[in-house]
Amino acid sequence: MNEIASKWQLRSEFLRRAVVCVPLILLLGFASGQLVASGSQNGWYRMLQQPPVGPPEWAFPVVWSILYVLLGLALAIVLSARGARGRGVAIGLFVVQMALNLVWSPLFFGAHQVTAALFVVVALFFVALATTFAFGRIRPLAAWLLVPYLAWLVVASALNWQIDRLNPDAETLVPPAHSTQIAL
Repeated sequence: MNEIASKWQLRSEFLRRAVVCVPLILLLGFASGQLVASGSQNGWYRMLQQPPVGPPEWAFPVVWSILYVLLGLALAIVLSARGARGRGVAIGLFVVQMALNLVWSPLFFGAHQVTAALFVVVALFFVALATTFAFGRIRPLAAWLLVPYLAWLVVASALNWQIDRLNPDAETLVPPAHSTQIAL
């Protein structure tokens, strides 16, 4: 059975992969973000001196949702390219960059490790860049879908670096305890 797949079969394969990959990547991203409170819901984060320039808080969940959809689509495209040279390496790189992505939020917001989170996001950028090139060798569209992600990682790295620079004692800050008792 050495038949070449029809365009319909190829599209059908991509759609089956996308129906799994997009929700999976969205779910993983959402779960990572929900492990610990982030943004203004995090008492420790509210105590930090913020950079003078940065996206509004509402932009983060919107941008990350869009990026996770693009990541899922790019992965589905590469997964659908059965037999493509370098596919295994590309998928491996994607898994590594996704793991780094999912570690950042708990490390930054939960463990309060601003400097370590900076190293993670920089490593994430370079692994995502390698993933983009690997995807591009398989399907150029998959690589182009990762370009907005790379741009956002540059923004995230810059914000992380500024917060690290403005808050050298960030790891030692402890948010005030909330009390339900009335002070007399």
